[in-house]
Amino acid sequence: MGMNMGVNIAGVQWKNPVTTASGTFASGKEYSNFFDINALGAITTKGVSSHPWLGNNTPRVAETYGGMLNAIGLQNPGVEAFIRDDLPFLAQAGTNVIVNICGHNVAEYVAVAEALSGESVVDMLEVNISCPNVSEGGMAFGTNWKMTEKVVSAVKKVSKQPIIVKLSPNVTDIDVIAKAAEIAGADALSMINTLIGMKIDLKTRKPLLANKIGGLSGPAIKPVAVRMIYQVSQAVGIPIIGMGGITCSDDAIEMILAGANAVAVGTANFANPRATVDVIDGIRAYMEGNGINDINNLVGVAWK
Repeated sequence: MGMNMGVNIAGVQWKNPVTTASGTFASGKEYSNFFDINALGAITTKGVSSHPWLGNNTPRVAETYGGMLNAIGLQNPGVEAFIRDDLPFLAQAGTNVIVNICGHNVAEYVAVAEALSGESVVDMLEVNISCPNVSEGGMAFGTNWKMTEKVVSAVKKVSKQPIIVKLSPNVTDIDVIAKAAEIAGADALSMINTLIGMKIDLKTRKPLLANKIGGLSGPAIKPVAVRMIYQVSQAVGIPIIGMGGITCSDDAIEMILAGANAVAVGTANFANPRATVDVIDGIRAYMEGNGINDINNLVGVAWK
């Protein structure tokens, strides 16, 4: 009997459990110079908003021990430009396409989802609820369960694609947010997004980032991600895409054992453009070396 690396995420069949983390892979054009991106289970795009976002002032990236800080501000040219410039390339990619969507308020999220609902190239939407809700004083949607329910239910009503809700780790109890997203109609979850951090320049004695704070990603946050996946996978009944500090196949397998049905590689792409395919190859080697015929048999083994 052959080995199965395929996973089903909310009714969408992936050839393997590896995708890219939003904001680290653009739409794949640049990375296609290094490997055949059709090898991926899915491509998750950069964040797309209803209208162009300029992003934050510079400097907005800083290296840290075990990772990096970013305060890009979800800069993007808007959904019309995305449909015109990126979707034709993604249509030829040969794998599933997940579009990450963002907004400053519920209406903006809905507008993006509606604009993409008629695009057959788009297989799934990833709803980034770490965006600040400007109508509610800037609090991120993903830090309050009521706000989470509000945006997820609104997007679910207009989306023709399954929706993945990307959870913020900057909360007291992530189980509460995860359950709220599930109740509101989320078909899957992706977790975790970046942790809030800061770096101070010793010469200027001021925060290095123009935005003062930024999102910490990379290997430093992996133990937090594993713990949260372990918790949430026992609290909800929908698939989880694990992310946060994956640099190799061992990291990916650890998240799957914790309860993730699939994984996303993010910051590692900046250091190694082939990080995603290296992870896929490593998972395959692990399965072969341990006599595992189906990747799905590893999901949640750490707690089942």
